[in-house]
Amino acid sequence: MAAKLRCPICKKEVAFDDPNMPFCSDRCRAIDLGNWASEKYVIPGPEERAEHENDEDEPNEGARR
Repeated sequence: MAAKLRCPICKKEVAFDDPNMPFCSDRCRAIDLGNWASEKYVIPGPEERAEHENDEDEPNEGARR
């Protein structure tokens, strides 16, 4: 018996040797591509520091030692 996974779009079972793997069909593959194109999926990047935090790192121009 071949191992099976579920299609990430419609949740139907998909065999490992299926040509559409990991999707069950071209339709689900196209839906997934559309989700990426419309930015429904987002890969998180490094968090950016707030601007006020950047100001704390720079020495105060008015302060003298």
